[in-house]
Amino acid sequence: MSVEVPENMEEVAMQLAQHQVRGEQADETTVIRNAVRDILQAYFDEALEGHYDDVNWSGEDLVITDFMGKEVGKVTPVAATFVMDFKNDADALMERLEEVTTKIVGGR
Repeated sequence: MSVEVPENMEEVAMQLAQHQVRGEQADETTVIRNAVRDILQAYFDEALEGHYDDVNWSGEDLVITDFMGKEVGKVTPVAATFVMDFKNDADALMERLEEVTTKIVGGR
């Protein structure tokens, strides 16, 4: 990943500071939600060797759809939200997202 996609709370703080310097509105929750979605999307893009599936929010869940728009998977947070999961243990969350990606891609 990169600083553009924060992987821990320190990088979230750095991204918030970047937004502030640019005069952009951003809050911690939005930055974390975007990061979680982008991390999962990156895992799918890597596993499929290209962008074939889309990862989008559906409430507090992440839904994965294939290039035909068919739902192929759903990921739910361990805690009440992915924001809480990220704050509690970002590394464990990323590991879990990578495992879910492998399971969904391998199950086709």
